[in-house]
Amino acid sequence: MRVQLLLSTAAISWSLQSCSMLASGFTTTTNTLPKFTIKSPTFSSQRSSSLQMNLLDDAMDMLSGGKLTPQTSLPYSPPLSSTSSISHDDTPRVFAVKERAISFTGEDFDVFDASTNQEFLTIRGAMLHLPGKDKMRIHDHESGEEVAVLDRKLIAATPTYDIYRGGMNAEKIGWIEKKLIALTDTFDVYMEGKGGFGVTGLFKPDPAYRISGDFLDRNFVMKTGETGEVVAKVQMDGWIQFDAFNHYQVQVAPGMDACLVLAVTAAIDEEFDEEHKERKKSMM
Repeated sequence: MRVQLLLSTAAISWSLQSCSMLASGFTTTTNTLPKFTIKSPTFSSQRSSSLQMNLLDDAMDMLSGGKLTPQTSLPYSPPLSSTSSISHDDTPRVFAVKERAISFTGEDFDVFDASTNQEFLTIRGAMLHLPGKDKMRIHDHESGEEVAVLDRKLIAATPTYDIYRGGMNAEKIGWIEKKLIALTDTFDVYMEGKGGFGVTGLFKPDPAYRISGDFLDRNFVMKTGETGEVVAKVQMDGWIQFDAFNHYQVQVAPGMDACLVLAVTAAIDEEFDEEHKERKKSMM
């Protein structure tokens, strides 16, 4: 009887110890369970804003003809102006072109550098549209240097201007002409001394530059003829235009000759001058 009592006491003691150990084990297990923290996803507002701006810039580039491509060389050398043609900055240059309200020739333009609001070039047309007299002269406003002359050829299948560097009869570097056969209005810029002949373009060399778009609304682009890289874009500047100023914007890629771009832009503008006047009358 005494032995049974001792055994019962021992069993109860062992049971209590086991329960204590089991409870301790559960407590330990509970205390050592890994803790998980669920974090809500966070986004950097700066990165999000930057992404939105990049997408907006890409969309605007697509709508305006493509992104400007920096140029490392020109198909002629040297550029039209040794001081003003090429920018030493890696960002595109922007110019404002204004047709003079009072002009005896109807072909006078003032070009301003949008970054400084300073006059960049003056472009003056001819009063007489006669052989050897129908010229547009481009001067560097700061130095007064005549950097280029556009001489219109009166006998040509399509509107054509010879491009002279450094003034008339100094050096002909090429010509700009309206493409004879094309689905839409297109102008090509050819370099002198590249060979070829003919008026239809079948036997001509590849153009150094090609200009296409909506010339009446002044929304067109200038691309390299071989690779199709966008080197300049022309578009109306802002939502409101003043007829007296005829103001539009020209963007030029880094490394591109700004004087050449502005010269051919003025020539194209003159070719569509009558259409511009008719459109203004119809809007009144």
